[in-house]
Amino acid sequence: MADEAEDPNKTFFIFGRDVSQIPCFRNSFLYGISGGMGIGVLTFLGTSRPHLATHVGFGSFFCGTIVYWMACRYQWSLRRFEQQQLREAMRRQAQYEGTEVERELDLKTA
Repeated sequence: MADEAEDPNKTFFIFGRDVSQIPCFRNSFLYGISGGMGIGVLTFLGTSRPHLATHVGFGSFFCGTIVYWMACRYQWSLRRFEQQQLREAMRRQAQYEGTEVERELDLKTA
């Protein structure tokens, strides 16, 4: 039992996927949970109606998680696309290094 608690490589699977490998998953849920709890508590303090505060808290958790997920994944996709473009440019630079094509490209970019 003690070995299982100390294993840092222990992962959590949902529908056969390791959620630790999904970009933005952890942060989306952490921000959603903390935002939902905060807004739910503030709603309760403002209205003293626990049923309403629970609904508002859950709704803000859900909306906050979805909004943060979409924004994070959009930024992640942009970075990934830029990395692929840079990787291809570096591959071409290495391929053309020292050739006439490199000299022509240098003249075009100058």
